[in-house]
Amino acid sequence: MSKFKTHDFSGKTVVLTGSGGVLVSTFSVEFAKAGANVALLDLDKEAADRIAEEINKKYPERAKAYKCNVLDKESLQEVNNAIKKDFGPCDILINGAGGNNPKATTDNEFHSDDLGNDVKSFFDLEQQGIEFVFNLNFLGTLLPTQVFGKDMIGREGANIINISSMNAFTPLTKIPAYSGAKAAISNLTQWLAVHFSKSGVRCNAIAPGFLVSNQNIDLLFEEDHETLKPRGEKIIKNTPMGRFGEAEELIGGLLFLADENASSFVNGVVLPIDGGFAAYSGV
Repeated sequence: MSKFKTHDFSGKTVVLTGSGGVLVSTFSVEFAKAGANVALLDLDKEAADRIAEEINKKYPERAKAYKCNVLDKESLQEVNNAIKKDFGPCDILINGAGGNNPKATTDNEFHSDDLGNDVKSFFDLEQQGIEFVFNLNFLGTLLPTQVFGKDMIGREGANIINISSMNAFTPLTKIPAYSGAKAAISNLTQWLAVHFSKSGVRCNAIAPGFLVSNQNIDLLFEEDHETLKPRGEKIIKNTPMGRFGEAEELIGGLLFLADENASSFVNGVVLPIDGGFAAYSGV
């Protein structure tokens, strides 16, 4: 008989980086709802504090915010020590910090010799912007895993979930650094799954499809936030379900991967949650 009934993370400590953002804040609420103690890490502590306050109104004393720089190992270690005093060692790590940068984004999809001087081409991308994107996404996943993963070794049900992207399957135009960084996240996820496989720590990832957020709404919609821009139209056209996703639609896959009772033999998987985008050839 299956031991799986429903997701129950009672007594578990879940550490989430990038908790001030739309996606990870939604994850935080759901883990708290399922009984976990949630440690909300973000460089913007005020944003994380707001989420923690909302959670604690419904689920008292289950959430606490911590100011943390995921690119600073000393900062991560200080926060880890504080979390262990407040909630105990990390059981589940959600590496949610990430993002893109305009300095690493081209204006054109295809190179053309006819482009004007005011168009930012591939040759105009700034090293600083590219390094920022790679550091935030890749090192911002690797360093927290180094710090929190050490305490997870041998803990029953311990696991790590990274955030990959549709970019990791097929690179999107205009964002070469972000696409490359997310491909690196998928590769790292598989590497970690193998590396920790004898130590009782699973590692998987989710790869969200296209969701509308404050970060990308101006790329997808005109100023009225209702009329799609050409890029938004392309995405909808190539998403078989014909719409953008919602943050809440990532929860089922996330909790499944995190729950040892549901996915104890699932390891090294990058799960697309994309409305069929990765499966569609465009024909």
